[in-house]
Amino acid sequence: MAQTVTTISSPKLSAAVSSEGAQLMSLVHDGVEYLWQGDERWWPRRAPVLFPIVGALRNDRCTTAHGEAAMPQHGVARRFTHQIKAVTDKSVTFRLESSEETKELFPYDFVLEMTYEITDEGALLQTFKVINTDSLPLPFQLGGHPAFNVPLDPESGERFEDYQLVFSRPWTYASPQLNDDHLLDWEAEVPVVEGSDTLPLRHDLFAHDALVLTDVPDSCVTLRSAQGDRGITVDFPGFDYCGIWSCGDAPFCAIEPWTGTATGTAEDDELAHKRGVVMLEPGETFERTFTMRPF
Repeated sequence: MAQTVTTISSPKLSAAVSSEGAQLMSLVHDGVEYLWQGDERWWPRRAPVLFPIVGALRNDRCTTAHGEAAMPQHGVARRFTHQIKAVTDKSVTFRLESSEETKELFPYDFVLEMTYEITDEGALLQTFKVINTDSLPLPFQLGGHPAFNVPLDPESGERFEDYQLVFSRPWTYASPQLNDDHLLDWEAEVPVVEGSDTLPLRHDLFAHDALVLTDVPDSCVTLRSAQGDRGITVDFPGFDYCGIWSCGDAPFCAIEPWTGTATGTAEDDELAHKRGVVMLEPGETFERTFTMRPF
């Protein structure tokens, strides 16, 4: 099926979302594209939807109440076409229902609805709505993966190192480390911040893949230029984790609100045992929203 891209807008902001994976494709503020546009040299995606897992499983496999499942990194949502359920000038909702194809990877019945909405204040809300249509409790994680251009304004002459992540207050944190199999080792810590509200960006921060943050002050991170005025704030209440990621010398930084994480090196392979997993009862609904505020 051909990709459908839907554009929503307000006087302050415009966004485009693809039916393929319900992926955000563009986020333009003040005439400037803030969202990474994908590049095969580094990473071809832009802002994939992560469901029903975040990160990797050990050997891409897990055990569920419906038997063993083989599921690639970040799950199934980004690999399927989502149907448009509703659209207005400022919002669009996509819907993915379980099918024989999704069950080959994730053996549960479910509905996932993704809504993107632009507010009058010029923010973009990204809402996940999960409905358990299965007969058993539905184990899942979910997350966002928007990557932003660094520098945000290509005409500014700024460098990657001119940008920083700013938190709402000073804190001290060390991230667990992802190993070569993309599993999290919670005993191998990488210092991130120490008594500071600012993390200057540099490419070697991501030598071991993503930083995995927990207990982020006020569930809020701002990516901004230390030289200029541009930036973007991501608010993610209800998401217990936040991934920060770039790769190589790529000119982007992803800020990824997650409800859970990749399988840990000390964890077993039961999906229901993954860190941060939600167990949603049959017929129940689960929602989470994070907000992107460019300036």
